[in-house]
Order: sequence, then C-alpha cells, then structure tokens
Amino acid sequence: MDGTLAELFAVIEERKATLPEDSYTASLFTHEKGENAVLEKLGEETTELVLAAKDDDTDEIAYEAADIVYHLLVLLAMKDMELADLEAELEARR
Repeated sequence: MDGTLAELFAVIEERKATLPEDSYTASLFTHEKGENAVLEKLGEETTELVLAAKDDDTDEIAYEAADIVYHLLVLLAMKDMELADLEAELEARR
C-alpha cells in the first residue's frame, strides 16, 4: 500500500506502545469504552461521509474519508492486526 498509510499505521502502533498523554491516538487505546469508542467514531465518520457525498462536497468527502481510514487503522492496531492483513484482503479482491 501507499507509503502514507504505512507511515500512519506505524505512528498508530508507536502511540499504542508508548501511550503519550497528549495524543488523541493514545487516548483511543486507553479510553474506558475501549474498542467501542473507535467503533462509534467509525459509525459517526461514515455518516458524515455519506452526508458529504449527498451534498457533492468533494473537500468534505476527502476529509471524512481520511477520518474513516484513520479510525480503521486504529481498529486494526487494536485487534493486533497488521496493515499487511488489509493489503492481502484488498489484493484478493483484485
């Protein structure tokens, strides 16, 4: 996959390991609702993406799509998955 996704996933994994106090990403791993907090964010961002698409707002579509990808990568890290797991599934669908 694109180097940007790999770099972002590496940052997410680093924040998961070190849990810096001032990191939004780390807070997702330590949130009392845990996985549910990330799942809720994915649902929220998906709704926002649908609304942006309905409005044909391409800037907002890109913004909300990025939010979904980010939270998806956090979920993969929470489940101790690798970016390669996602890549393999996408490759299988080609």
